Amino acid sequence: MPARLTSAAFAASGVLFLAYPALRPSGDDAVAMASPAWVAGHAAAMLGFVLLGLAVLGLHQVLGDRLSLRAAAVTWAGAGLTLPYYGAEDFGLNVIARRSLRDQAPALMELAQEFRYGPVAITMFGLGLVLLAAGSVMAAIAIWRTGVLPRAGGIVMALGFVLFIPQFFGPYPLRIAHGALVMVGCLWPAVALVKGRGKPALAGR
Repeated sequence: MPARLTSAAFAASGVLFLAYPALRPSGDDAVAMASPAWVAGHAAAMLGFVLLGLAVLGLHQVLGDRLSLRAAAVTWAGAGLTLPYYGAEDFGLNVIARRSLRDQAPALMELAQEFRYGPVAITMFGLGLVLLAAGSVMAAIAIWRTGVLPRAGGIVMALGFVLFIPQFFGPYPLRIAHGALVMVGCLWPAVALVKGRGKPALAGR
């Protein structure tokens, strides 16, 4: 994967992770879940996870070390476990909420809570986000060791994904701030790659 495509994947992923909380309605009621913004926000997150996996794979091709390859594998595993939950959260809850409002049947929203806190669903979701955090930390360590890309950028990126689970329990403005943190962490290596910071590692392979 060329360095410029890796840069584009990082940049697009970062922007999408900010778009996720920015587009997503702040509430968790039927009106919020039934809105097109709910679908758009969660779709942005899903695309962000896919592009993050591609970006970390490209990062391995830039750095060329074993740790970055492991980071890519762990990131892909995390995204794979996370995406089913996000898909159901996006499309499934939207359908339930729209039907609840259309039929004036608020009891239907109990299905949303049953899905969200079902043991299998929540376990897969939590494990997926933990793996994504682990993959980003591994990528940050690989960046630190090689010194090819800015070390601070790797740290910020890892911090963003380590805080992915805690930010769910914060107020809505904090979730927006977290999206901005992830975007900065992804844009940092993206800009460095465009400026050619990845060329030394590529040249030595």
